[in-house]
Amino acid sequence: MDKRTRVLAAMNKEKVDHVPVGFWFHFGGEEASGDACVRAHLKYYRETDLDFVKIMCDGYFPFPLPQVRCSADWKKVEPLAKDHPFIKEQVDRAKAIVNEIGKERCVFYNVFAPFSSLRFGAEAVGLDDKTVMAHVRQDRTAVMHALDAIAWSNALLAELLITEAGCDGVYYCVQSGEYDRFLAEEYKAVVAPSDLYVLEHANRFSENNIMHMCGWAGARNRLELWKDYPAKVMNWAVYVEGMGLEEGRGYFGNKTSLGGFETHWDGKVQEGIIYNGTKQELQDYTRELILDHGKRGLMLGGDCTIDARIDRERIRWIVEAARSL
Repeated sequence: MDKRTRVLAAMNKEKVDHVPVGFWFHFGGEEASGDACVRAHLKYYRETDLDFVKIMCDGYFPFPLPQVRCSADWKKVEPLAKDHPFIKEQVDRAKAIVNEIGKERCVFYNVFAPFSSLRFGAEAVGLDDKTVMAHVRQDRTAVMHALDAIAWSNALLAELLITEAGCDGVYYCVQSGEYDRFLAEEYKAVVAPSDLYVLEHANRFSENNIMHMCGWAGARNRLELWKDYPAKVMNWAVYVEGMGLEEGRGYFGNKTSLGGFETHWDGKVQEGIIYNGTKQELQDYTRELILDHGKRGLMLGGDCTIDARIDRERIRWIVEAARSL
């Protein structure tokens, strides 16, 4: 079974020869943009022999925003055209990678939910998170106007990544479900419509989309907000949320699960067996994950991105262990 066949079978809960494995990280410096970014992705995936590619959107976290100084200014945000650099350059990046490696294995591209794009964009124009949340409470309609514009743009990006770049689907990252950010009903009213607009649009062009529920900064989320979102594969922070792969399979409606490895790092400290375990410990842990869950409907990966400084041989240990069963 080749890598493409293996991953698509796993996503559809069909029989696989081995459980597929995938890990990803942020590329920095010169490798964060342009041809160097493309080469860095290809080098990493070929060195580690991972089963699928997840392309990072490094350099394109902030949505291009006008100057926002008060809550009413969010009404100035407009959708982006197809040829805007924010969209075109990401599609070009993905197409270059797909052209080189897409026949060998499935390729997915990271797309953020609109509220995350808004928050990154706000930071780029000098607004901190506290101010953004104050604007939500001061003028919800204005912020939702901005979310609509961003959702339209991110949906177009997802469409073009699939139809023009040739990605097999998107890796859709939802955030901002922390317990101290929104009440559940508030999130459903303000944020969820834009979440679903992008995801449902992506589903028009590919049925093979992955949803990532980000436990960034170690903050737990209201997972119930996302449990019924229409994605083929669910990836959540198993350690942050305290919900293992087997429990999560039931919680998310028996969809394929992606994850199993704690990948926390704060720029200095690396936590989790993926960083600190011996080869034997890491391979035993990998096999236990598979045996506990079963080989159907499982893709091994991390809670989130791994530290780019990791010894890539450690990734190959996990691949080796997964292919031993």
